Amino acid sequence: MSIKLAIFDFDGTLADTFPLFIESINDLAAHHDFRQVAPHEVDRLRGMAARDILRDLQLPMHRVPKVVLDFRSIMQRRLSEIRPFSGVEHGLKQLAERGIVLALATSNSRANVEAVLGTELVARFAAIECSSALFGKAHRLRKILKVTRVERTQAIYIGDEIRDAHAARKIGIGFGAVAWGYTEFDALLRLRPEASFTAPADLIAIAPDESGGH
Repeated sequence: MSIKLAIFDFDGTLADTFPLFIESINDLAAHHDFRQVAPHEVDRLRGMAARDILRDLQLPMHRVPKVVLDFRSIMQRRLSEIRPFSGVEHGLKQLAERGIVLALATSNSRANVEAVLGTELVARFAAIECSSALFGKAHRLRKILKVTRVERTQAIYIGDEIRDAHAARKIGIGFGAVAWGYTEFDALLRLRPEASFTAPADLIAIAPDESGGH
């Protein structure tokens, strides 16, 4: 693939929010009346797609937006605990310096994105699409393609969840799987992603090198 546009997920891809999510999940369950998660269940859930997780937790789809909004609020109160993954900032800057257009599609809020990544790094993104809809990523990706005017064949969506892969495939762009996020890497690899990254330093591999190669 010759990549001109790299679209990133936020939670679990750029920002290390999974520990806070696991710490918060049972409080959210109590508040929104879905099944609580025992510690021994976490690894099993990390191998599942989002819709399967919702069924397992007995969380109806119509309650999901409020749960997402509540988790955003928890994150906003505890932003000082959240950091980008080590190497993410350097990787994004390298991509931008090599001429790759950067964008972001996330279920989190722009305020949280800016607080975690910082205004300097956020300014490098040509487009940022945020929404509390858990399964609206394909729509957000289409909007980014329209804004950036990059061909689908030259775009990739880099994320850490099975729904990220499905959103990318739905609109005909490549999917890049990361090993450090919410979903077990092996579960993502079974989807045959167009690219895979075991560490943030590997992100630079999607950009042409100085000689014009890959």
